[in-house]
Amino acid sequence: MIRQTIGGRLAHDIRNRGLTAWLLFGLLSGFYVVLYFGVDYGHPQTGVERAQAWLYGTFTVHLDAFGAQWLSFGSAESGLSYAGNRWTLYALLYTLAMLVGGAWMFHRYRHNPYQMVRTFSVLFLQVSFAFSVPILLKFFGHPEYYFSYLWPLKIEYLDPAHFEYFGEILVLYAFFASLVLTPLLGLLWGKRWYCSWVCGCGGLANTAGEPWRHLSQKGSTAWRFEKFAVHGVLLIAVASTALWFASALLPEGSAVGGWAEGTRRWYGLVVVAGLSGAVGTGLYPIGGTRIWCRYFCPMAAILGLVQKAGRFRIRVKRNMCISCGLCSKYCEMGIDVRAYAQANRDFVRASCVGCGLCAEVCPRGVLRLENVRRRDPQELTLDSLADGSWR
Repeated sequence: MIRQTIGGRLAHDIRNRGLTAWLLFGLLSGFYVVLYFGVDYGHPQTGVERAQAWLYGTFTVHLDAFGAQWLSFGSAESGLSYAGNRWTLYALLYTLAMLVGGAWMFHRYRHNPYQMVRTFSVLFLQVSFAFSVPILLKFFGHPEYYFSYLWPLKIEYLDPAHFEYFGEILVLYAFFASLVLTPLLGLLWGKRWYCSWVCGCGGLANTAGEPWRHLSQKGSTAWRFEKFAVHGVLLIAVASTALWFASALLPEGSAVGGWAEGTRRWYGLVVVAGLSGAVGTGLYPIGGTRIWCRYFCPMAAILGLVQKAGRFRIRVKRNMCISCGLCSKYCEMGIDVRAYAQANRDFVRASCVGCGLCAEVCPRGVLRLENVRRRDPQELTLDSLADGSWR
């Protein structure tokens, strides 16, 4: 329903692929293009180079200058200083966007303890481990490190070329958190422990991006592309990491070293800058949130495979669904939740991030997120006892 006011019509327009949504898409995508692909050309000679310098380099230099002006502190004489740049500025803007969106989430779902705690978790970890801690580490002369991001989402953390910079303790943490802690927690609580409670990518989607969650593509075509794309990026990430290790073990100057360097450059350009930034966030207003998480994130792919073998399930109360379709409409991962509810089937999907909004919007309380394999005996019905589905 559109509220017949200027604000109501504008809100409907920007949330439903109207003109303002397309303008915001252009603004966000342009910002990420400048942020990631900006180059300082120095003294351009040709008209094309001058245009590129104006479009990219000039803005990039200004971003760096602005970040240094407002986000630098300490003094070189004392040995404790931090020089801000465009990435510090971006981290600040990213964090502020999450805080504003998080305040809206707190207000909208103030009746739902799960949403309140989940939102607080991603906000706290973003403000602390993804923003403040890296700056403080640099301020005290230590390597800049984002503890809430793990391999393969932060693929360079298991790149031997960076081990000397990070130091033994951080490298050991990266191996343990990525290869031991991540799958263990995934088996216990599904991928939601990371994708909905920790990760800054999902945190931005579920705070600042929340108004566009209903725009996520539904249907079998999107599902088939999702399976191909997200597991394809995972294979590329694993193969790239293996190549980097091989390059580190082989003699310097081998052909593998050149391939490894090229892989680093292209992975950063295409996956990190293009897919996670310009595409993943820029498309919020017209394609829905979680585009990066759903189609391209290698971390989500790993956790999805683990989740299928774990304890997490979405339970369905039998013979209660009225087919309103709200659960499917507001699923940001494009899952047809209604089909499972109509079929009285408990389910787990690799793409499900456990945000809990399907259960929140259901008018009859049909859905529930659980981490147990067997149904609560108090929920047994005569139908389930008769057909044996309680087992």
